[in-house]
Amino acid sequence: MTVFFPWLFGFLIIFLFMLAFLMFKKHKVIFNLRSSTPKASLIKSDLPLSMEEYASDLTAPSPVMPQPQKPGEELPGKYNIDRLVLMARDPYWLYAYWEISAAIQEEFKTNYGPFAWGQSQPVLRVYDVTGTNFEKQSPLEYTDIPISDQVDDWYIQVGQPDRSFCIEVGRKFQNGHFVTLLRSNVVSTPRASLSEQVDEEWMWIEDLYRTIRHQYGVSSPLIEEEIAGRMGIVPLGISSPGF
Repeated sequence: MTVFFPWLFGFLIIFLFMLAFLMFKKHKVIFNLRSSTPKASLIKSDLPLSMEEYASDLTAPSPVMPQPQKPGEELPGKYNIDRLVLMARDPYWLYAYWEISAAIQEEFKTNYGPFAWGQSQPVLRVYDVTGTNFEKQSPLEYTDIPISDQVDDWYIQVGQPDRSFCIEVGRKFQNGHFVTLLRSNVVSTPRASLSEQVDEEWMWIEDLYRTIRHQYGVSSPLIEEEIAGRMGIVPLGISSPGF
């Protein structure tokens, strides 16, 4: 019994010492946690607002939607102007475009009745006015081309190079009576072959020099030398080096 008691007393002392050590560590940890919390909040509050991270800053930016562009102003389909324009496309084709205003339509209905416009046929009348004055003398030959009220231009195949033409836009009744609404300008189709004129006369170099000297008083030695050189290459009396 006397031997066991000192061992029990020593174990008790070691147990108390360990308990005290654990209590000390526990209080130290709690103290450190409490003392670190105000510092963290203080440090955070001292930071500028621009350095703080918010949830809204971490989200992806919304895409910028393009603003709808205003449509450009379109050219009007009609200008309410009475006109009929004729052009020569090539030796065999003509092209015409026109516009008939509401005033002409109302005048036509006034002269021929309120239903005359719908009861008549729109027609292009093509005149061959070669060698004639269309303003004073009406041509004897013409060709009628039926068209629609919905069209305002037309390609016309004439098939005759080097001829002059004029057209009219009008209304044709069932009895054959034709009423002219618009008349075009006169155009001529170009030639489809080489010119037959071969008697052209060309100015000689000597005559050209005399003309320049007479009009402008040219007496520069350089110009005289150049023209003399040309005259040496092309002898007088010959209009072209090929002859």
